[in-house]
Amino acid sequence: MGPPEADTVQYKREAAAWAVDAFFLPGMVVGLGTGSTSAFAVHRLAALRAQGRLLDVRGVPTSRETEALAHGLGVPLTTLEEHPELDVTVDGADEVAPDFSLIKGGGGALLREKVVAQASRRVVIVVDAGKLSPRLGTRWALPVEVLPFGWRSQALFLESLGARVSVRHGAEGAPFHTDQGNLVLDCAFGPLPHPEALALRLGARAGIVGHGLFLGLATDLVIAGPQGVEHRARSS
Repeated sequence: MGPPEADTVQYKREAAAWAVDAFFLPGMVVGLGTGSTSAFAVHRLAALRAQGRLLDVRGVPTSRETEALAHGLGVPLTTLEEHPELDVTVDGADEVAPDFSLIKGGGGALLREKVVAQASRRVVIVVDAGKLSPRLGTRWALPVEVLPFGWRSQALFLESLGARVSVRHGAEGAPFHTDQGNLVLDCAFGPLPHPEALALRLGARAGIVGHGLFLGLATDLVIAGPQGVEHRARSS
């Protein structure tokens, strides 16, 4: 049995605050992830601004949800068109393997999150200890973003690769659509022995516009649990 949900939320809050304090510096342009953990990071940045610190830091949001939150908290934003290279991105993850490979996309922003991560010099992933996994796919289905056009053919293709596929639905029962208007297919493969090979298969398929395998992108992990916050840097 894992820690109580209230404890997990507190761990995420602590880790997100630690990451912002450690990695955001004056004058930076930073990527702002999507999801509950990333929201804590945006709140921390807003709190530091209220103290008169990091006033010239600007963020690039990875979703409309994060954009609205940042606007509401008074955090200044910019775009990748204006700043195609970012200093650092702070984001969460759904599952983290020992080699820093990730499954992301539980919040439905996987495509924009990957674009922002690829544009960042440093990618800091903030998680509670429960997100650590011996192998990707052990605890989390892989989100795959597909065009609505012909989506059933993509589902059949994913099933042919060994996945149990389900269409993601929103809170009211209708199919979930990403900020790009696409569908998300949640694909339960089980533990993935060769995620790199799967990523290549998915990337070569017309109609699949993104997937939640983030390989070779995370440079740092910030992990919070009962023993406090731990920072791990990926060896180059």
